[in-house]
Order: sequence, then C-alpha cells, then structure tokens
Amino acid sequence: MLKIVVCVSGGGTNLQAIIDAIDNGAIKNTEIVGVISNNANAYALERAKVKNIPAVCISPKDFETRDLFNEALLAGVHEFAPDLVVLAGFLVNIPPQMVADFKDCIINIHPSLIPSFCGKGMYGLRVHEAALERGVKVTGATVHFVDDGTDTGPIIFQKAVEVKDGDSAKELQQRVMEEAEWVILPNAINAIANGEIKIGGDR
Repeated sequence: MLKIVVCVSGGGTNLQAIIDAIDNGAIKNTEIVGVISNNANAYALERAKVKNIPAVCISPKDFETRDLFNEALLAGVHEFAPDLVVLAGFLVNIPPQMVADFKDCIINIHPSLIPSFCGKGMYGLRVHEAALERGVKVTGATVHFVDDGTDTGPIIFQKAVEVKDGDSAKELQQRVMEEAEWVILPNAINAIANGEIKIGGDR
C-alpha cells in the first residue's frame, strides 16, 4: 500500500481528484495518510476532514523565520511517514532538506506543458495568463518528479489541452484542470503505487 501525503494551498481540487480516484478504484493500493496546507483557510482541509483524513496547517505566518517554518514543514511531513509526497497546488518553495530526505519520492503537478511557462514565479493563474499572452494554441499540464530546481525534475506524464479563441485565464485554468490535471495526477500516483513507475534512490 502506497502511503501518500498531499500538500496543498487552496481549494484542493487536485486533492479531490485523488480522493475520488481512490474511491472509484482508478488509483489502487494507495492511502492518503495526511494532508498539509500552508493556508489555514484552504478548503482542501475541509475536503480532508470530510473523508476523515488527518490534516494540518503549517503556515509561514506562524513562525518568526523561514528556517523555522521549513523545519516545521519537514517535521510535519516526516510525522506522516509517507512513501510519496504529492504537491497538488502547493504554493510554497519546499526546503532543500525535504527534497534530500524524500529523494525521487516527491511529485508535483504544474499547469503547463513543461518546459513552457514554468520556473520561478510561474504558478496558478500566472501560468495561464502567460500562455494567452504568448498566443499558444495548445497548453496542458505536467506531472514531474521534484528535484533541487523549480519545475526541472524528470517528467512523468503530460496532457495537452486546446486553447480556444476568447479564453480568459480563468476559463483556460478550469479547462486545464478538468481535462489534464485531474486526469494525469491520479494516473501518475496509480502508476507509482502499482510499480509501473519506480520511486526512490534507485529510480
């Protein structure tokens, strides 16, 4: 059984996609052992509560320094003892020690086809605004392993999504979530849980 911790900052729609996929059997041999948010008001925490999944808020606002927050976040993840850490809309730079402690065992969902519209400062609606400004006809989402860089780790899955004439950034964001993110993130977790993709130092 693959034990996962899901880290999320906002509404938790990707978390819900994972929960639903476990419930309907699309993700097999997987258990969400914890949810961590940096935002006390994140609806993701309510989604976890409804499913009786242990959930905690670890916010930078509650610590005097970033180093103290990083220590608390790392301790919080370790407390759940996960096999895999899933960054599902987690708008916090995770500490290098967390990447080291969970080497090749952290995955992230990014709302573009990496290497386009990714890297420092590219998250949330900004990604879709940049895609529209550039005038691309196709965008999408990427699930990748997390390494020391920003959106630079090995790609697991990608899925393309059409950009339609007249799209607003919010409309495009919603379509990318529905057609790509909520599909490939559960698929990636299932593939890892069932040995199709190996994790850990010998990956």
